[in-house]
Amino acid sequence: MRSGVPISAICAVATVLAVSAPARAYDASPLSDLVDAAAQRLQVADDVAAIKWRTGGAIEDPARVGQQLEQLAAAAAGNGLDPDYVRRIFADQIAATEAAEHYRFAQWKLDPAAAPSTAPELAASRARIDGFNQTMLAQIGQRWELLHAADCAGQLGEATRAVADARRLDEFYRRALSTATADYCTR
Repeated sequence: MRSGVPISAICAVATVLAVSAPARAYDASPLSDLVDAAAQRLQVADDVAAIKWRTGGAIEDPARVGQQLEQLAAAAAGNGLDPDYVRRIFADQIAATEAAEHYRFAQWKLDPAAAPSTAPELAASRARIDGFNQTMLAQIGQRWELLHAADCAGQLGEATRAVADARRLDEFYRRALSTATADYCTR
């Protein structure tokens, strides 16, 4: 007995649902998009670490960090946001990212066979980071009131757990995400 719905249509719907399911998994909180951008930015650390490992580059780049923090603080001020708050948020994010790079370096030093044999271009990774920075800055602006509300910590906890689960972050990256988001809630 045949149904009126072709198998190909059922498969197409099932594929769409399967592909979109993880994205829906972290709609747990109004802060989910901000936390997700922070998580994605953190994950770029693996590529940046691979680049630096292959080229012998230093993990810390104080000049770039200073430049990024000043640009983001200026953008925040231009959008009516507290530049010191934004600077603090991104300083935490950068510290967590540098920790992730150190973590990868330690792994590769202890297990050279696991070290990357290739790496993407640094400019491409930095462009991704810059894009996540802009997404985060926009989300901070959109969620400003919640980030300063009494229930921020609860919302942040829900968002962090949901994003970490949806992105399948390991224990290290879960800790790094907690570090990156530690100062989001201020009262």
